[in-house]
Amino acid sequence: MDLLDQDLQDINASVTRMLSLVRESCDLAKHALIDADTQAAELCVANDAKIDDLQAHLEQRILTVIARRQPAASDLRFLGSAFQSLADIERAGDYATHVARAGSELAKQPPIKRYLDLERVLEILDTMIETTINALVDPKVEIAREALEMDNEIDELYDQFVRELLTFMLEDPQKLTSALQLLNVARFLERIGDHLENVNEHIIFWLTGERL
Repeated sequence: MDLLDQDLQDINASVTRMLSLVRESCDLAKHALIDADTQAAELCVANDAKIDDLQAHLEQRILTVIARRQPAASDLRFLGSAFQSLADIERAGDYATHVARAGSELAKQPPIKRYLDLERVLEILDTMIETTINALVDPKVEIAREALEMDNEIDELYDQFVRELLTFMLEDPQKLTSALQLLNVARFLERIGDHLENVNEHIIFWLTGERL
């Protein structure tokens, strides 16, 4: 194995690690929101710092490899796609932290409804991250496209949840504060899906040269 191949493998493994950390953050956010686990929210904040550190390290590593190894064709597409993915992965981690913090706040008051829709979105996000990791570990465009399609259900659930919450706010203004917090949570989760969608678009570009 030459030095470029080793660099590419290391970078792929690190991007996968970063996605795994985001998956952990989403799981912690789920416990904070669904189980009112305030400790999980604190752990999620700490986990986000690891994601940020890894992003900074990887950005420098990728730029160094491009400068030193002068890759071409698919190798250069991989490095460019990985570099672009870093910001999306980092933002997904940020939004998971926002959900965890909101969960801590919502835990201080009785829930205005069961969070079944939000729990379903979190389940989809977990599968979406797992599938995205698989698309990196076993690079196949059909795996990335499968992950990409999962965002459609998240968008549908988000729209449904927003309509329901608007009804709550109109019927009972006393629930306005909690409803607005939940609207933010739903938006944060929807944004995680959008950023993961972007990552899979970058993977598809790496594998096919196709820009979506």
